[in-house]
Amino acid sequence: MRRTSFADYRCSLSRSLELMGDWWTMLILRDLYLGINRFDDLVEDIGISRNLLTTRLGDLVAHGLAERRAYQEHPPRFEYVLTEPGAELVPIVLALTAWGDKWAPPPEGQPLVFRHDRCGQIFTPRVSCDACGEPIVADEVTTLPGPGGGPGPGAYVLARRLAEKVASGELSRPG
Repeated sequence: MRRTSFADYRCSLSRSLELMGDWWTMLILRDLYLGINRFDDLVEDIGISRNLLTTRLGDLVAHGLAERRAYQEHPPRFEYVLTEPGAELVPIVLALTAWGDKWAPPPEGQPLVFRHDRCGQIFTPRVSCDACGEPIVADEVTTLPGPGGGPGPGAYVLARRLAEKVASGELSRPG
């Protein structure tokens, strides 16, 4: 069964998911970040089939999230490293890991802990406001229409509802 493409959706989340592909991609990104960057090691670590890993790595490279680099000429061997856009996904991977540690931990307990190298402290990844530094909590966020907002695939109802709230004065456009 072919999955739906989100490439033309008018939604940044949908378009991000289009680039990432599926749940295997997050595990591949995690491993690349942790230095597991050779094909056979990735197969062994996450238990993915070789043909599926070939496809997912090809997609990551094609979408600019990873780069394929030769590390041996005879026979040709390659490793994969995160690009800048790929590395910017790492905090998201860490935050999802922290969510899993809280709500879906393995029976044996938390498999990884993270140390912030700047301060040397063990920390729990979280999503925070870049303006004040406070943690983001779902019921403390108001969604406003952005400059690219409007009806389109993936945002028909949302765009209409936000436009109605702006028209009624309940919300105002930012800026």
